[in-house]
Amino acid sequence: MLHAVEHAAAHTIEDSVLVILILFLTYLAMEYLEHGTGGKLQLLMRKSGRLGPVVGALAGVVPQCGFSAAASNLYAGRVITMGTLLSVYLSTSDEMLPVMLSAHAPVDMIAGILLVKVLAGMTAGLLIDLLCGHRREEHEPIHEICRQEHCGCERGIFRSALIHTLQVGMFLLLISFVLNLVLEILGEDVLAGFLLNRPIAGPLVAGIVGFIPNCAASVAITELYLEGLIGVGSLLSGLLVGAGVGLLVLFRVNRRRSENCKIVAILYLVGVLVGIAAEFLLK
Repeated sequence: MLHAVEHAAAHTIEDSVLVILILFLTYLAMEYLEHGTGGKLQLLMRKSGRLGPVVGALAGVVPQCGFSAAASNLYAGRVITMGTLLSVYLSTSDEMLPVMLSAHAPVDMIAGILLVKVLAGMTAGLLIDLLCGHRREEHEPIHEICRQEHCGCERGIFRSALIHTLQVGMFLLLISFVLNLVLEILGEDVLAGFLLNRPIAGPLVAGIVGFIPNCAASVAITELYLEGLIGVGSLLSGLLVGAGVGLLVLFRVNRRRSENCKIVAILYLVGVLVGIAAEFLLK
């Protein structure tokens, strides 16, 4: 048990250091946008927001959990739309890319998986923005989030960004440690048993696994696929739903709980549907 705790703690620190750094830089940028430009730059970004899902899907390919966390904060500050947020979540590859590269996986296979994720992110994001619109009347500017969090933004953007990062970072560390510990105790073999040779149940379960809010989920799912223990549908379902720590940050910083639950439901639905389709079409 002590060995599992040590491994879980090591994985938590390893997974979280870069994420927390990106969180700080994101908060710093958001504070600058709000206090340094008087909201003009945010207005410009919102005006060009119809192409947001395209940019978000392409940016999400970068293999780090921190981009989904950054997108969650930008969405809470109403700098980006729901469609853009979902496009980032769906295309985010976390550690899938480095794991496959280190295993010398075929380039065409890696490119195909990334392409499916990007297209799914773009399509879903554009459709969501088309159906839901930009909801400008509901924008909650960054200074309002600051007031609710008592971050002391009147003392400077650096202090405010640091306090935001510490508040969210401690929350992420705690949750990530618990989840890493559960994975250490159960092991990947148990996970594979639920996913192997199940064209419908496999993607359904893999999608749930994808909700594990750290990079461990994408690493486990990718390794299981490379070892031939799960199919491409389960792989895609888990990776599409997997948004790193993005969902944790979203529930932490976005006050609209029903809205958060809607985002979770859409994310899972898209991931599972793409996964099931892949199981039947890519055999």
